[in-house]
Amino acid sequence: MQLELHARIRAGIEAAVRSLWQIDPPPIILNQTPKVEFGELATPLCLGLAKTLKKAPRAIAEELAPTLEIEGVDRVAIAGPGYINFHVNRPSMFGGWMTEFRTGEFGGFAQHDGKDIVEHTNINPNKAAHIGHLRNAAIGDTFVRTLRFAGHNVEVQNYIDNTGVQVADVIVGFVHIENRSLAEIRALIQHPGRKFDFYCWDLYAKVADYYTERDPDHETRADTLRAMEEGENEIAEMAEAVGMKIVARHLETMERVNVRYEVLPRESDILHLRFWDRAFQMLKDRQAIFLETDGKNKGCWVMSLAADSGDEDKVIVRSNGTVTYVGKDIAYQLWKLGLLDRDFHYNVFQTYEDGSKVWVSASSAGESDHPSFGGGVSVYNVIDIRQSYPQAVVRQGVRALGFVKESDNSIHLSYEMVALTPACAQQLGVILSDEDRDKPYVEVSGRKGQGVKADDLIDTLERKALGEVEKRNPDFTAEEQRSIAHHIAVGALRYFLLRFTRTAVIAFDFSEALAFDGETGPYIQYAAVRANNIFNRVREADSGFSMDEVYRILESDRLAEFLSESEDVWELVHTASRLDEIVEQVVSTMEPATLAKFAFTLAQRFSLFYHNHRILSEQDRDRQLFYLAIVDFSRQSLTRALDLMGIVVPRRM
Repeated sequence: MQLELHARIRAGIEAAVRSLWQIDPPPIILNQTPKVEFGELATPLCLGLAKTLKKAPRAIAEELAPTLEIEGVDRVAIAGPGYINFHVNRPSMFGGWMTEFRTGEFGGFAQHDGKDIVEHTNINPNKAAHIGHLRNAAIGDTFVRTLRFAGHNVEVQNYIDNTGVQVADVIVGFVHIENRSLAEIRALIQHPGRKFDFYCWDLYAKVADYYTERDPDHETRADTLRAMEEGENEIAEMAEAVGMKIVARHLETMERVNVRYEVLPRESDILHLRFWDRAFQMLKDRQAIFLETDGKNKGCWVMSLAADSGDEDKVIVRSNGTVTYVGKDIAYQLWKLGLLDRDFHYNVFQTYEDGSKVWVSASSAGESDHPSFGGGVSVYNVIDIRQSYPQAVVRQGVRALGFVKESDNSIHLSYEMVALTPACAQQLGVILSDEDRDKPYVEVSGRKGQGVKADDLIDTLERKALGEVEKRNPDFTAEEQRSIAHHIAVGALRYFLLRFTRTAVIAFDFSEALAFDGETGPYIQYAAVRANNIFNRVREADSGFSMDEVYRILESDRLAEFLSESEDVWELVHTASRLDEIVEQVVSTMEPATLAKFAFTLAQRFSLFYHNHRILSEQDRDRQLFYLAIVDFSRQSLTRALDLMGIVVPRRM
């Protein structure tokens, strides 16, 4: 759609510049104009050519513009100091765009070679997921969906750090605070009326006090970590049982917000299958790490960082022989990039309702018939911005082994934290001080037990949405009302988490997220529902109605007349046609907020069209069919944009 038009314009400009001045043009930028009456696209190229050609930009534009003959472009105009604006042939563009939608060829993205790996969510399996994990999952899942839409082969990984400090701490809680045996822990896990991840959330919060009062040197943590890494002992079995039960709960939580995974690589298997040993040897052979003999890091294997970074050497292996999580991440990253001559064994961990499977790594045995995992051309690690330094160390570890291209393709897709407005925090039961109530947002801490569980947040959103649905649709069954409320709640949550740029701190607020007006998920869903309802009402009024009749308006000699009658109509059409361009922007910038903003703008323009034009009561049949074509085009683009954000369009709202 738009990308094809962009390609034709760029090709036409490049050919004209070479013909006129025998030079290769700089990269050609195409921008949207402030209003479509100025043209659909504009380029500032002539401003960039001024220095090379030693001419005024407008003089260059006056030479270049008359030579531009581009398929689909009716008129080329010069604006301002030397911009060139392109006015497209509206009937031919609209007809082509509508046909692409109808035939399922929308987008036209070429299939990419190789495989991209997106690793996201990555919740420590020691307690329930919280609101920050939801932002990670929403960003990661949306990026996966846009990559796939753009023709990429994508593998979705959720790394399970089941031998890390956080899991060790909850095991310390079970063993040293509650004095539980392995059998007792397993009985807790199997208890039908208890959410085990909620139980561990509370227990984990008690461990900090345990260390303060009884073990200030954290010796029990160190002993527990060592036993977990060694394996084949009761502590390791406890960690396995606790960790994997909580992983199952995490997957249930994420399924509620339409997030799924394909493979769960586990840290314990990286250790047991000697991934780290192999990576360790590779690093030593390349002299990328060295054994420190003096100072505070004596006895540790460390990596020297770039001299101009200002950072100290990074410990990779502690003096007691345990590997830091950065060291294990280097081994994992090498595997993801296909640079480690090792692989996991795999078992099916879970099967979703539609039959798709989630696989989990194993240290031995495993199923022989499994997909091929790892070996990505590019690897995107969705991890919060506070992990920028460890991520840089991992990339440097890959680079130090001589894998420069692969290091460049190891991409940290970072994001800022999620906080709560004071009002939202109070509604979720967080106890606030007077000082907290005066803050613009409240930070929460899972370690202190002052967090917001993801399931609690989703439950609250669903309850609030259900109240609104019951008022608007009293004739629906209770099951229908709950289903609609669920879709609205998830739409509100996911949109709120995506609408802000990744570098922005989010202060979540119930009333703002669930509003049916303004920049919210429910507002956009409502626009799509309204568009769908128009067709439902047309079919109720006309039993012989068909979409074939709607599409025949594209062949009418009145199409140009209709498209020129109102600029807001063409503004809507032009906006709806930009989805492929927006997807390309999201992929190149890794910024899902661009997609969210597009969906909101499209919903706004559709609502304006709906209010300004009679559709169902239009007496001119051709004009009504034209309006219906606009509605269909808009709703398809809007529905696809929502789907890319993991948001479902409800039947009613």
